[in-house]
Amino acid sequence: MNFVSESPELTQQLGMRLGRLAKLGDLFLLVGALGSGKTCLTQGIAWGLGIEGYATSPSFVVINQYQGRLPFYHIDLYRLERIEEVIELGLEDYLYGRGVCVVEWAEKGLEVLPKEHLLVEMGFLSDTRRGITFKPSGERYVEMLSELNVRERAKKWSLP
Repeated sequence: MNFVSESPELTQQLGMRLGRLAKLGDLFLLVGALGSGKTCLTQGIAWGLGIEGYATSPSFVVINQYQGRLPFYHIDLYRLERIEEVIELGLEDYLYGRGVCVVEWAEKGLEVLPKEHLLVEMGFLSDTRRGITFKPSGERYVEMLSELNVRERAKKWSLP
């Protein structure tokens, strides 16, 4: 499923819709270049979970935790350079725990992250427009995207 977002605010709104659909154990893996909108989407997911304020990128601490209607774990692998560093973090408690996880820069750890997830690829279409592609891995995420698609048909999103 592909979306085109015309602004950071629309990317946040899309994230809010994902956050409202999120259930315990959900895992969102975000990949894309610096500035492609990963943190905007994450902020929206947090808001959809009922978290107030802005989820900030945890680049220096790697993991930020928030409490909304479900626990929310925002993981950022940006500063990691080797797969061994990802393994050493001991993310299992978060990834297989009782919350919702978003992993930014997930491409740095794809080989050791859970096989069932929603992969979100984000890229530049122009200065303000972003292409967002959802790739579900597992029945839970196929169902989530199906529900998102039904809800989004009436919204102001453009599908390429």
